Amino acid sequence: MKKQNTTGSVIIKKYANRRLYNTETSSYITLDHLAAMTREGRDFKVVDAKTDEDITHSVLTQIIMDEESRGQAMLPVSFLRQLISMYGDSMQAMVPGYLEDSMNSFRRNQEEFRSAVAGAFAQTPFAQTPFAEMAKRNLEMLGAAASAFPPVGGAVPNPFAPAAAAATTASKDDEIAALKAELAQLQSKVDRLG
Repeated sequence: MKKQNTTGSVIIKKYANRRLYNTETSSYITLDHLAAMTREGRDFKVVDAKTDEDITHSVLTQIIMDEESRGQAMLPVSFLRQLISMYGDSMQAMVPGYLEDSMNSFRRNQEEFRSAVAGAFAQTPFAQTPFAEMAKRNLEMLGAAASAFPPVGGAVPNPFAPAAAAATTASKDDEIAALKAELAQLQSKVDRLG
């Protein structure tokens, strides 16, 4: 008899032979499939097929370990050391909530930044040129690079917080020129790396 899924998430069963079974599609899947589901925002729960124990946390940790070992390391060693040092600490219970709030804040700031830059380029003569596509790719790379470094001191930086009074009085043309200069520098760096 099949158990009814009341949580709305896809149930993945993990068998003793380490195979993963997607009950929604009635097919065997891999950790790569679960990583793709995570990137798509699909909610899933991994349970031990024999005991029905929720093992989602350990499977997600395994996905992170696999991603890190592929040469796409996103977690700096200093961050990992700090995280490990928090185990057994009196503050351990606060860390999960703090990390979740920080990541949510980072995602919001990332989306605001992308929207602001997209809006700035929509108003330029370059909006419908190959330059705009190149700028878009550069911004995606910049976002990926920025996500690799956790904030220092616990605060998530807000790219829209006023840094100085001069920044608030700068004209739009100056801002666009500055963005173009930064993009040119980024493209130069990308060209040198390639």
